[in-house]
Amino acid sequence: MNVNKILLLLLCIVFVNGCVQSTAFLGPAITLASTGNLYQSGIQYGANKAIKRETGKDTIEYISEIMNPSDEKTLNENFVILVENRIKKTRKIIFPENN
Repeated sequence: MNVNKILLLLLCIVFVNGCVQSTAFLGPAITLASTGNLYQSGIQYGANKAIKRETGKDTIEYISEIMNPSDEKTLNENFVILVENRIKKTRKIIFPENN
């Protein structure tokens, strides 16, 4: 009997899974269920919708793009220039007679 209930539940989850149209509401729903704070979940939902409207991306996509920019080569080049300039300044301080 318990196996039948588990199989029925899994089957229902598979079919109902397609009913979730927007994941922007899923996060605030979990927040509301776990904390019971309606205001916090409302603000979270509003922020998700505002970010989606302004950027066209979900919150997770937007934050991951900020954290991992596609300009890694430019960042690496800037870092190399910074280190080279620092090495030159240090050499001038250590060996002033070579200038």
